[in-house]
Amino acid sequence: MKKSIILNSNELKITIERLACQLIEKHDDFSNTILVGLQPRGKYLCNRIVEILKAEYHINNLKYGLLDITFYRDDFRRNEKILEPSRTDFILSVENKNVVFVDDVLFTGRTVRAALTAIESFGRPKSIELLILIDRRFSRELPIQPDYKGLQVDVYENQKVLIEWNDESKNDYAYMTTVKNHE
Repeated sequence: MKKSIILNSNELKITIERLACQLIEKHDDFSNTILVGLQPRGKYLCNRIVEILKAEYHINNLKYGLLDITFYRDDFRRNEKILEPSRTDFILSVENKNVVFVDDVLFTGRTVRAALTAIESFGRPKSIELLILIDRRFSRELPIQPDYKGLQVDVYENQKVLIEWNDESKNDYAYMTTVKNHE
């Protein structure tokens, strides 16, 4: 499979920094806001944003966690391969808080739908927003749109958008590839 780079490492870093700035504009000191990385791939973006907010903007009272939505998915029992849950690292109450879901790619909207159901286990949020690194705008199956987006791309149905995260070198990049079967 051939990779077509959408965002190189530098462009991806700038995009994530811009998203962090947009969050600051809306949530100020984050005293009533919780960032929620959607497992499995949203955790990388959430971690990058948390690092930027703490290191560059000195937001120390930042509340965040990682939410696994595996058992809330509407295709949980329909998949041929067994879905493996990720670890939920979320011990916060979201009662009357502003929650920001963080995920890497918005595709059909089904992950976000599952997250909306899963978050109810932690209380009733005041509001829920969605931050996405890459929005595949013409592939939505549910009426879900991001509040914050890094890049909007138009791709064919047989193309997949992926982010390559490298925790050690931070040499991350986003790419598109063509798949033979709908994975």
